[in-house]
Amino acid sequence: MSRHTDLQRVLDLGLVAIIRAPSGEQLVQVAEALLAGGIDVLEVTFTVPGILDILKEIRAALGDRILLGAGTVLDPETARAAILAGAEFIVTPTVNPDVIRMCHRYDKLVMAGAFTPTEILTAWDAGADIVKLFPADIGGPSYLKTIHGPLPQVRLLPTGGVNLNTLKDFVDAGACAVGLGSALVEKAALANGDMMRVQTQAAAFVRQMQELRTRRE
Repeated sequence: MSRHTDLQRVLDLGLVAIIRAPSGEQLVQVAEALLAGGIDVLEVTFTVPGILDILKEIRAALGDRILLGAGTVLDPETARAAILAGAEFIVTPTVNPDVIRMCHRYDKLVMAGAFTPTEILTAWDAGADIVKLFPADIGGPSYLKTIHGPLPQVRLLPTGGVNLNTLKDFVDAGACAVGLGSALVEKAALANGDMMRVQTQAAAFVRQMQELRTRRE
């Protein structure tokens, strides 16, 4: 798939599951539970030990049924390693033009993290397909709306502070999609191996996003 096709897949769903965990155990099952709940865009962060092997395992288990990404990517070497391990998109916490160029070389979708107006425009001008507004819990939906005013062309994906109670406000503020971390894959659910809880939360977010978009049409 091309990065433009993958971009449309992200925009159509509007949700990116962010998987952080103290170990790689159960992450294939977590991915399966998210998919069962309707979320097929998944990011596994580089803070997870053994992430390259985990990416390969998830890719082998679920194939093209999901769009698999790697997050917390800090440099182009890490981006390339993730891509070769099966990542179809790359997410960064900061603006690194070299990472963006590496993703373009492999025709992979890239979401660059930024917060200030200057950082956001720098990421967009460097070729980021989506700019991850991070940390979005600082400023919240009102900050996103303020940024979206002078920069309506920038696709903004807030990450941090997005949950079932704030999702509507972020969407109304102009988010093209949202990143979902612990509000989706809860620490307690991971600790207890409660994959049904993961699936239920995924389904709740999918349902609410669909409802929000239906009302806006």
